[in-house]
Amino acid sequence: MTAQNVPTDRPEPAHIPELGAIVVDTSRDRTGEFRGVVGPYWSLRPIRGGTEWEAHPARVRPASPAERLSAENARVNARSRRALL
Repeated sequence: MTAQNVPTDRPEPAHIPELGAIVVDTSRDRTGEFRGVVGPYWSLRPIRGGTEWEAHPARVRPASPAERLSAENARVNARSRRALL
């Protein structure tokens, strides 16, 4: 039996991040929190809260330590202002 409808030209991500992991969507240059898998896409949520968006896994990378620190700082600041989370 052969696999059908499986794209072979796209690289598969090394692994699926843990829920809540901070990642960067390189196609939108946005940092977000990994929320899960939706079909062929990954669901990401803005660090400060708001509407989730979908990103292609090949366009998502783990956040660097500096990006994680910045994202966590943004989350804490949003909470202190009682902004949407």
